[in-house]
Amino acid sequence: MAPNEPTDSQLIAAVLRGDTASFEQLVVKYQPRVFATARRYARREDEVEDIVQEVFLKAFQKLSSFRGEAPFEHWLMRLAVRTCYDFLREHQRNRETTFTQISDDEQDWLERHAEDPDGSNEKATEAKELIGKVLEQLSPPARLVITLLEIEDRSVKEIADLTGWSVPLVKVRAFRARAEMKKLLTKLMKDKKL
Repeated sequence: MAPNEPTDSQLIAAVLRGDTASFEQLVVKYQPRVFATARRYARREDEVEDIVQEVFLKAFQKLSSFRGEAPFEHWLMRLAVRTCYDFLREHQRNRETTFTQISDDEQDWLERHAEDPDGSNEKATEAKELIGKVLEQLSPPARLVITLLEIEDRSVKEIADLTGWSVPLVKVRAFRARAEMKKLLTKLMKDKKL
């Protein structure tokens, strides 16, 4: 932070006093992080932009509820995760990606993985794309918890804080999500006769 740059608290106080232009500095500062989060849940760029816009709109509207007990970034990211979860729930029916849309490269990776599960641990592009397709097949709670737990490497407590779920509920949803993912992969391998 530059020496004369206002702090988040100063910007928030200015916005709450009616200087709405100060909110733009908060948007500029946190926009990259919110975009990165939104890209984990939406594929199309227009969907990502819609999520980001909604996050900042909600943040502006709810700014008076920010109590300053935790950093503004934590409050904003909690809002972002919850907005992404709402997006997943609203768009679940439209997410009809089928496993028949798997590319030849993804098929090759799956075949290699089936033959030698320990030897195919390289971070292949095909594997990442395949995991992305499997994630799209998961229910919204399962996708959210797997993304936060396995991809973002967050703790159960952090996930509970971000989502508003209790710690036991996060654990239950993580267990169910892994089972759901395993079932999808088993079905995929069976369908592709691996």
